[in-house]
Amino acid sequence: MKKSYEVIFENNKKWVESKLAENPDFFKILSASQTPEYLYIGCSDSRVSAEEMMGLKPGEVFVTRNVANLVNTLDMSATAVIQYAVEHLKVKHIIVCGHYGCGGVKAAMTAQDLGLMNPWLRNIRDVYRLHQTELDAITDEHKRYDRLVELNVQEQCINVIKMAVVQEQYLIDEYPIVHGWVFDLKTGKIIDLEIDFESILKDIQKIYNLTNSEWVMSRKKNKNLL
Repeated sequence: MKKSYEVIFENNKKWVESKLAENPDFFKILSASQTPEYLYIGCSDSRVSAEEMMGLKPGEVFVTRNVANLVNTLDMSATAVIQYAVEHLKVKHIIVCGHYGCGGVKAAMTAQDLGLMNPWLRNIRDVYRLHQTELDAITDEHKRYDRLVELNVQEQCINVIKMAVVQEQYLIDEYPIVHGWVFDLKTGKIIDLEIDFESILKDIQKIYNLTNSEWVMSRKKNKNLL
């Protein structure tokens, strides 16, 4: 009897054959290097596939995922990914992408002991606390959770901007830019929350500036510093 996971190897064989049919040098080129323009920070939810929904090919997006797309500076995995993507891959865009119907967001608002998940999900409870007045004013529970998903993305974008490597690289060439998106599972569409990157930089500069420099500068002025 064939084991369920064996279909993956069959699919892989077909995928290899299709790629080689398109370009005999596909894997030779792919293995040479990676120069992605995007870093995608998303949720681990099995229904959300970064490359597929973005219409990108292998090598075009650097990806890290965890429960509820959190950027916690105590999470060495997430911070190492961001450091590597910005400092070595020179990505131009960092995308934090949540999704409506996120189980992690819902679990965080449940009055229940979830064991090892408690400290992780507390980050989302903190987002609720920061925006409690707005969220409590939303009477529809589903809409409240959807809004919390959006606000969680926003706060994780701010956490990315707080990182020294992001600040320092932006000071040099005005990249990377941080974006906040939400994926709607019901429609398949990506919603841009239109995070105002430069405005956030200015707002948090007094407390989170790790460069001892003005962050928001014109490209011309930046070049004069190099």
